[in-house]
Amino acid sequence: MANGWTRAETEVLARTLLRAPSVHNTQPWRLDLDGDRLLLRERRDLALPEHDPRGRDRLISCGAALANVELAVRVLGYDPATRMFPEAGEPDIVAAIETTGRSAPSDVDLHRYSAIARRGSYRHPFSGRRVSREKIGDLIAAAAESGVEARLIHDELELSRVADLLEFAAEAYQHDLAYQRELALWTIHDEQYHRHGVGLAASTLPAGSLPWAGLVRPGTALPDRRVLQRRLAGETLLVFLTVDDGRFDHLHAGHALQDTWLEAVDDGLAGSVLTQPLHLPEVRSALTEDLELPGFPQAVMRFGYPTGLVTPSPRRAVDEVLGNGF
Repeated sequence: MANGWTRAETEVLARTLLRAPSVHNTQPWRLDLDGDRLLLRERRDLALPEHDPRGRDRLISCGAALANVELAVRVLGYDPATRMFPEAGEPDIVAAIETTGRSAPSDVDLHRYSAIARRGSYRHPFSGRRVSREKIGDLIAAAAESGVEARLIHDELELSRVADLLEFAAEAYQHDLAYQRELALWTIHDEQYHRHGVGLAASTLPAGSLPWAGLVRPGTALPDRRVLQRRLAGETLLVFLTVDDGRFDHLHAGHALQDTWLEAVDDGLAGSVLTQPLHLPEVRSALTEDLELPGFPQAVMRFGYPTGLVTPSPRRAVDEVLGNGF
């Protein structure tokens, strides 16, 4: 694009970026214009040392943001060419996007783009209506577009083991005072007056609802294993797997997660992400071994039909995520 982006196109790119999901709604990214390139940067200053000590979830969040930006570029009528981690000396640049021509967006692009505004973390029980095998197949195929395997967790033995591991992780986090302080810091209690645009709205976190909330607090009533297993059996659970466990893999996992999520929303589903348990090494390794997973688990997603509205999370102002050149 020799003449750069127009103001209207810039607005589309920025607002699409803002609607990407992120760990604790930190929105840990910035988009810069470097000549004809769009540079997506990881904001390492937005750290969660207790929840995300390696920054894995932060990079997964950036992968989801990348999926949104590429989708916006295609909907604007351009062909994006993306290089991940293009600058060896600047590790915070997670992706560079250039345009190689013009073409009309596909029907899939348009459907997923329309789902961006409707996507949100759904932390309540689903309706109980089963997701069809065909739709589950669509979700798995969407993840595969980014080279990531989304594996269905469905049989009784697997669900029983997952319930055990979630219960173990929940108890560990519930008694981790440093983790609880960090979670409290990123929870918005003064929602009526909150203007920061980041954090988890307390009103969207139902009390005592593991695994539906996914965020364990001191007052969360932990269900016993049988109840937890029964809850899990009523949902569609996918675990996202990568071949390796480096930064490229985390970025790809986030890209796949967002593509899958938008596919689900377009199909009338809602979803949410569980990553907390996977930050406990013993849980992650046990899940891999017990389910005989052919890769590294990066996230578990739950899908189903919602019983009410999906509430959007607060967002930063546009000028907070746009860097030089805009």
